[in-house]
Amino acid sequence: MRDSVDPLAVRGRVHSIETFGTVDGPGTRLVVFCQGCPMRCQYCHNPDTWEFGIGTEKTVGEVIEAFERNRPFYRRGGITVTGGEPMAQPDFVAALFRAAHAAPAGRIHTCLDTSGATFSATGSERFSDLLDETDLVLLDIKTSDAASHERLCGLPASHALELGEELARRGVPTVIRHVLVPGITDSEEEVAGVGRIIGDWDNVVGLDLLPYHTMGRSKYEKLGIAYPLEGVPAMEPARAKGLRAVALRARAERRAERGR
Repeated sequence: MRDSVDPLAVRGRVHSIETFGTVDGPGTRLVVFCQGCPMRCQYCHNPDTWEFGIGTEKTVGEVIEAFERNRPFYRRGGITVTGGEPMAQPDFVAALFRAAHAAPAGRIHTCLDTSGATFSATGSERFSDLLDETDLVLLDIKTSDAASHERLCGLPASHALELGEELARRGVPTVIRHVLVPGITDSEEEVAGVGRIIGDWDNVVGLDLLPYHTMGRSKYEKLGIAYPLEGVPAMEPARAKGLRAVALRARAERRAERGR
């Protein structure tokens, strides 16, 4: 694709575009929400992005044009692609990031926000062009307990872990994200497990422990879908700070074991 297709003409399925994102990578960003995700995380707040084959078809050129219209606002930011699951459309996102890096008005920083749900080590070549063009990854680790991952998310943990290993091998700067759901993913054992996992990855440049919230419940109601975590309270944000310290301590211990 790199040699034969104009990146600006490549099309993808997009749920929506946010023109003033401030929490999806550094600075102010254009955020592209891809349509379609194979995961069914119980605490997902975007169930309207799950279904494949719907949404709006956009060309890479249209997305770059949207960025350029407001480039002065993004001078310390860039473009983030999230979802849904952006790695379900690797050719589209690779073409978008390639065009962003080659933009005539100046290189645009690229960020991939992913759960790694479609990645596998055995099929990694399919994602090579995309990862070559990615400046920063926001990688979700849903739970450090592999045995409960499929129950919580509908897919095994191997996808995210194999992607994490590939990012570490490539040295792609990565911020780890973990949602703290009361009674499910907020124990000290759970977050220490996250710390131990990322202790093996030297490319990790940040760790965000995100308090669970219930703001997505109304979307489930509109879609006629039962809310999986009915009755689970929102996480107190103040508690996240202490749990983050637990995770970082576990990471440091793991790195010490490895002599890093």
